[in-house]
Order: sequence, then C-alpha cells, then structure tokens
Amino acid sequence: MADMDQPVGDADPGLAGWEHPLARLRRALDEDELQLYCQPILALQAQGAQFPLAEVLVRLREEEQSMLPPGEFLPVFEHYRMLPDLDCWVARKTVEWIAQARPGSIPAYSINVSSQSLEGARLLDFTAGALAKHGVRPERLCLEIDESDTLERAGAAARFAHAARAIGCKVVIDGFARRSVSFAALKALQPDFVKVDGAVIRNIPASPVARLKLQAIVRVGAVTGIGIIAECVEDPGVIATLRQMAVGHAQGFGIAIPQPIEAGGFPPR
Repeated sequence: MADMDQPVGDADPGLAGWEHPLARLRRALDEDELQLYCQPILALQAQGAQFPLAEVLVRLREEEQSMLPPGEFLPVFEHYRMLPDLDCWVARKTVEWIAQARPGSIPAYSINVSSQSLEGARLLDFTAGALAKHGVRPERLCLEIDESDTLERAGAAARFAHAARAIGCKVVIDGFARRSVSFAALKALQPDFVKVDGAVIRNIPASPVARLKLQAIVRVGAVTGIGIIAECVEDPGVIATLRQMAVGHAQGFGIAIPQPIEAGGFPPR
C-alpha cells in the first residue's frame, strides 16, 4: 500500500463527507466498491473498427448504489498518496474485463495514469503481471498520461512511457495543446495517440486560431504516425469538420456518454 505517513495536497480529507476517509478508501479498494465506466472513442476515417478504443473511468459506489464522480473522491486518494493503489485497482479490473469480454467488444481500453504513479515501476510491474496472468495482449491496454505531467515531470513521464512500450502497452498523451502547441513531449514520449484538449476542439467552429492549432497537430501526426483524438466533442455537427481536417478519432458527449463497462463500451442503440 502507499505510504500513509506523508499526506499531500491541500484537499480537505473530509471532502466526500466521510468520518474516516482513510478507512473508507481502503474499504473501497479491498471490497471492490468502485466501478469501471468507459467512454467509447469513434474512428472518424473509414477503416477498421467503428469504436477501436474506449477510455476507462472510475466511479465510487455510495449508499443506495449512487455513484460518486471522480471529482468527489480522487482528491482524497491524492491526499493520502493512494492514487497508485487506485491506479493498480483500475489496471487489474480493466485487464480482467478485457480477458472475459465477448468477441466483437471494443479492441482496446485506455486507463489514466496519475502523477503519483509516474515515479517508480509499481504500476507497470503490476500491469505486466496482470496481463500475463489473464493472457491479455499488452497492445489492448493504453496508458494515458496528462500533458501537464509531460511538462512538469518530463523525465518521469518519458521513462514511464518508454517502460510502458517495453511491456507492449500503448501510450496516450491526454489534454494535448491545453497550454500551447509544443511538440517536445511527442519527441520524448513517442506516444501512439494524442488527445487534443477540449479547449481547442470546442473552438473549432468559430476560431481560426483553434483550427490552425489542430491542423498543425494533424500534420505532425501524419508524419510521425501518431494517432489524433479530438476530446470533448459535444456537438455532433463538429464531427464532419473533424473528418474534413483528417482527424482520426473523436471522443465526447456528442458521441457517447460514459457508461458501465459491463455494457460493452458501445453507445446504446
């Protein structure tokens, strides 16, 4: 388990309204009181599977089977340095799901890697063991690193990405171009995909600057072989524009809302 002697962050540990937050987090992990959700990612170009990838999300069951969103409990995990424990739980459950998913299910799933898991090999060692145990091909699992970590923890992020690829997993950079369009992280991490931040995508219809940013990213992706995913696609009308701009994939509420992973990951018919 994570080191509980040095809590971090400014979050109030009682944020979620728990009397004993540390015990609550441990129980959630030990008794599987968390639940995986996923949001499918649509392939915009006419080749391969319609939904080749889905992002894995996590919710926490509370009383009467209500679900707490991540913003309610992730700060508490962070405060007690338990994000690596949560990351390992998500990795294990995702691999178990992939191993038993029916034929025709979404081919690959992407899990988010917390800042606390970038330092050290625990998550990668755990993930490699789970993949081997369940006989799951590593390329069916993507590890998603936030752009802020590629900038603020550049060395750790690069080492993690190279180690992830060494065990056969794919690498995704999330929130790309949130701050500015810098391609240094692409060179250092050599990701398989980048997710262009919603702040860019939402402005595509009205902002020439946003379109220029996206065009530059698409050109680099075409040269390097990096797949481009547009995040936060909320307006279905934007999809046609993204296709015209040769963006490969799209994710967002305009395509599908997150749903329990047991639904198979596909949008409801």
